[in-house]
Order: sequence, then C-alpha cells, then structure tokens
Amino acid sequence: MYRMTHIENIPHILLNGITHMHSPNRNPNYVPIGDGSLISNRDKFKLSNGQQLGSYIPFYFGTRMPMLFVIQKGFNNVKRVPVEDIIYCVSTIQEILDHKLDFIFSNGHAVDELTEFYSADHVNDILDKIDMSAIGAKYWTSETDLDLKRRKEAECLIHNDLPINSILGYVVYNALTKQKLIDIGIEEKKIVVRSNFYF
Repeated sequence: MYRMTHIENIPHILLNGITHMHSPNRNPNYVPIGDGSLISNRDKFKLSNGQQLGSYIPFYFGTRMPMLFVIQKGFNNVKRVPVEDIIYCVSTIQEILDHKLDFIFSNGHAVDELTEFYSADHVNDILDKIDMSAIGAKYWTSETDLDLKRRKEAECLIHNDLPINSILGYVVYNALTKQKLIDIGIEEKKIVVRSNFYF
C-alpha cells in the first residue's frame, strides 16, 4: 500500500508516524499535496459506519494514480509539486493486521457514489473486492470501461494514526531524493528508487 506525501513532512512522520488531520499528534507545519477542495470534501464526507473520512489515513493499493499526475503536472488548479519532493510511504495489509489497527477498504475512490466499503472482516476476500488489474493499469481512460478510473483509486483507510514501525519503506524518484531521506535519518535499506512509479 502506498501513501504519497511531501518530503518536508518526513521529519514529523519519523517522530509521530503518519497522522490524520484531527490527530492530537498532527503536524502543525504539514505541507499538503493535491487538490485542496477535494481534501476539504473528504474531511467532511461521512462514511456508512458514521465516521468522517477525515479521521482516516488513506493509502492506495498501487502507484501512478490519477491524483499523482495532477500533482506533478499542476493541473485542475492544483499546485504543481516537483516529482523529487513526492515520497511514497509503503506499508502492507499484513502490517496493519499485525499491529491490530482499525481499517476499512474501498473498491474505488472513497467519495464516489458508486464505491463500496468493506470492514476488516472482509480482508480475506480483498482480492475479490478490489480490481487489481484496474489498480495496476498504466492509464485510466477507456472508451469501453468508463468506471476504470474509479476502481483504480481503491483505497485502504486506516483509522487514527499509523505508527512509524508500520512504515516498511519509502519509494523516491531519484538518487538525489534518496540521499535527502538518508540525511533526514532514514536507513538506506528502507529507501528504493523507482522513477517508473512517477510520471
């Protein structure tokens, strides 16, 4: 699972883990990436379990998501972020289970009306609930599959904060960014360079 963040958020993550926007441990100097209006809408969005989406930390099941394209290119009035400053924090479903963290997952973009949500009780059926071929698709526009983009953006939503020891590694665009993370204090063995995870 992959969580995108700005490199300037990494020092806070190393001290507090990944925190959600209402956490008492939240980063007061958090550098957001993405669509501000969408972030605000997500915060207010109420899930079928009665919880607000803003109290969850979203992870994607894949890389090269549509929002990353928007962030890198600065489309749709979203501030462009240099690709070198975008970091993937990596975890797994098994890690979430091992730490007994509360989570739900979706079969598509969380605020789309077609999306369905599943509790942790359905985790053994997760590959039947989410579409890994859509998640892994290089492109998300298709004249024969108008729902492809929604399914590609399936999410794992972790309730409350994610402890630092649940972050298994970090993916970066190039060796320069890798060195920056090493300088911040991350072990080299936990950092992988994958330019093909970006646009």
